[in-house]
This record gives sequence, structure tokens and C-alpha cells, in this order.
Amino acid sequence: MSSTEQIKSSESGAQDVSALFALFNEINIIAQLSSALLNRRLPDGLHSSHFGILNHLSKRDFDETPAMLADAFQVTKGTMTHSLAVLERRGLIRLRPNPDDGRSKIVDITQAGRDFVIEGRAALAPVIAAFSQLGDMQRYEKLLPDLVALRELLDNNRDL
Repeated sequence: MSSTEQIKSSESGAQDVSALFALFNEINIIAQLSSALLNRRLPDGLHSSHFGILNHLSKRDFDETPAMLADAFQVTKGTMTHSLAVLERRGLIRLRPNPDDGRSKIVDITQAGRDFVIEGRAALAPVIAAFSQLGDMQRYEKLLPDLVALRELLDNNRDL
């Protein structure tokens, strides 16, 4: 490869990295804005991270430990333990001994937790409806498969 070709290749690579950085930056801003939107609609003391845990558990039909949840959410076990303690105090989850490992616990969502997820989604429905009137929904629907593919790529390459 000539030095001119190397420079063009290097510039192209820099542009690719720059475009990816810009993409991740936009996604991060969107995540921050959407979390703030959700946080304003949740009861005092609960955050979008708590809602995320409950939403995750509401879709599962198998047992999960705090360590499994920490891994799924890419947070430390200590952070997850704190979040689970908040949810347990509110009666939204129940921690029970793990029958397979006496040192760990199993996290169960309670009916109150399931109701909370339904209420949280209902609280967001008017906001989502309002946003649907503000933008080009067909454009956003077309973005979804690409965002799913990007999420899967990131999820499958967590150790990079």
C-alpha cells in the first residue's frame, strides 16, 4: 500500500471512529433525556434504573440472582444490591434463598412490582402519544431494526 493509500485509509478509519463516537454520543444524550422523562413520572425515591429492573423481571419466566441482574445491567453487584434493597423495602420484589446455592438469593417480582410496571407504562403513555404527534413516526420505526442490531452487537461484545 502506498503512503497516499495509507493516509486515505487512515482518514477513512478516523472518519468511521468519529461517526461512531457521534452516534454513541447521540444515543447517550437520548438515554439521559428519556431517563429524566421517566424519573419525573415515578414516585419519590424510585428512578428509571429501578423501573428498568422491574420491567426486566416482569418479562422473565426463570429465576435470576442479584449477580445475574448486575451482569445484565452492567453494574457492580454492590450497586444492584442497593437497588434491590430499595425495591424490596417498597414491596416491589422479594428476595428468597437460592435453593441451588445457599450463599445467594433469588429475586422475585411481586404483584405490586408487576402493577408498578403497568402503572409506569401507563404514566408514560400520554407522553409517548404526544411525541408521536411531534415527529415522523415512520422514520423512527425504520430506525428500530438498526438500533436493535447495534444493541445486540454491543451486548455480544461486552468485553471489548
